[in-house]
Amino acid sequence: MSATRRSFLRATLAATLLAGSLAWTTAHADALEGVRKNGVLRVAVPQDFPPFGTVGTDLKPRGYDIDMANLIGKELGVKVELIPVSSTNRIPYLTTGKADLVISSLGKNAEREKVIDFSAAYAPFFNGVFGPEDAKLAKAEELAGKTVGVTRGSVEDLELSKIAPSGVTIKRFEDNNATISAYLTGQVAFVATGNVVAAAVNDMTKLRRLQAKFLIKNSPCYVGLAKGEAALQAKVNEIIAKARQDGSLNAIAMRWLNAPLPAEL
Repeated sequence: MSATRRSFLRATLAATLLAGSLAWTTAHADALEGVRKNGVLRVAVPQDFPPFGTVGTDLKPRGYDIDMANLIGKELGVKVELIPVSSTNRIPYLTTGKADLVISSLGKNAEREKVIDFSAAYAPFFNGVFGPEDAKLAKAEELAGKTVGVTRGSVEDLELSKIAPSGVTIKRFEDNNATISAYLTGQVAFVATGNVVAAAVNDMTKLRRLQAKFLIKNSPCYVGLAKGEAALQAKVNEIIAKARQDGSLNAIAMRWLNAPLPAEL
């Protein structure tokens, strides 16, 4: 192949790639317009992670994230198409254009921010110390002289060990079920666990209902969006801000987490 022919092919290929790139960028820059034009918002949601997303006895999706998806759809004036996903495929559904949003108890970190964009936080997700509603406990230092149950090797175990004061007794159990059972039967006064676990326990029993006492580690949930969707991102943030202000978001938290939204969310 001659040098002239090779140069021509390289130039043609470069032009084709550039045109494709511009077309892709243009298509993705108009996601909000596309949702409104089609009248459908496609949302990836969890199917096996209560209380954020699960299937009810009527075989319909239910949970915090499902309510959030429906709230956004209502504010946009479009129908919502729920797409069940797992923790491993939720981001690929977004990056390949199979979903417009991911609302699936999604935390934000540096690696994910390289691939997708995020909305403002819409749900609390944290590890903390929980105990009876009438127990007075507001900070780690007040654990001195008390007994706390925790699952051995868990994030709660590692983080609590960093801040636990002298005089506290930390009882470690081999799994979450054993930890929660120890609390429900009074073997420990408090328990270190996740707010999702606490909410699920409170849904199952009224025995020694769990109330958050103080935070250990905070990792709220965000709506995931494809990169470069500034208009859609701004609209979702606007909807979240409105839902905070008018109490809609707090109502969802109370329904599924049995607790109001934290002030710092």
